[in-house]
Amino acid sequence: MTPTNTSDTSTTSGTGTTLVIGATGTTGSRTAARLSASGHRVRAASRRAADVPGAESVAFDWYEPATYAAALDGADRVYLIPPVGDADPAAVMVPFLRQARTAGVRRAVLLSSSAIPEGGPAAGTVHRALPGLFEQWAVLRPSWFMQNFTGTHAHAVSIREEGTIWTAAGSGRVGFVDVQDIAAVAVHALTDEHAPNTDLVLTGPEALGYDDIATTITQVTGRPVDHRRLSYEQMRDRLAAHVPLEFASMLAGMDRAIAEGAEDRITDTVQRLTGRPPRNFHALLEGETE
Repeated sequence: MTPTNTSDTSTTSGTGTTLVIGATGTTGSRTAARLSASGHRVRAASRRAADVPGAESVAFDWYEPATYAAALDGADRVYLIPPVGDADPAAVMVPFLRQARTAGVRRAVLLSSSAIPEGGPAAGTVHRALPGLFEQWAVLRPSWFMQNFTGTHAHAVSIREEGTIWTAAGSGRVGFVDVQDIAAVAVHALTDEHAPNTDLVLTGPEALGYDDIATTITQVTGRPVDHRRLSYEQMRDRLAAHVPLEFASMLAGMDRAIAEGAEDRITDTVQRLTGRPPRNFHALLEGETE
């Protein structure tokens, strides 16, 4: 199914509550804020208190089923951020989704990744289950976040501390996407009259290699940054110092896929659903340094 072209005025507030899981996270916080600012009733769920103006905050933990009922009470839509670092999120997410359907949730929007197809590893298993649980659904499959180079991600940390980006992506290119554009699409997927009922691959306006990223950061900030190329094994071991080995292996494998050209693409999804073009990396950096 191809989603209908919509604009920012096409959403409706509805009468129910939108539950945003992961409301203190990168896309969850921005999605909750956009929903609330647009007049939607929002319940911001996370392990720690979410400070979203106009939204109700509720404690939620994927691994504590006792937190599910309060989060779901009165909700008819849900934005799903899988538990971070879990290589098998379906084990906790699918039981939650069954409970959500019973509790009255009609529409579910899942954050996955452009690198993970339906039925693939991690969120791909949840993606496969979603259409069988809800008549109204969408799976957002964004490319790598531009904010990985400016926030708390390992790339941003190594840029600040070492002036270096470490990857196993070689010269592969990625359609890096601004998380604000992801949040804008999430709001449409959650609130438009007709649910997308498909997966949506989200990219920025251009495909860039990590060498390009390093060059742009250097040009905009004036601080020298370079890209160091690692092997798959070196990248896996570097990541395994911070996350479980299975998850580190999956992430390093994604870099290897980038090197083979798997992410060298751009889509028109952001423009088509929001009515405006996605922001490019140079503009994002200029905004960050103002």
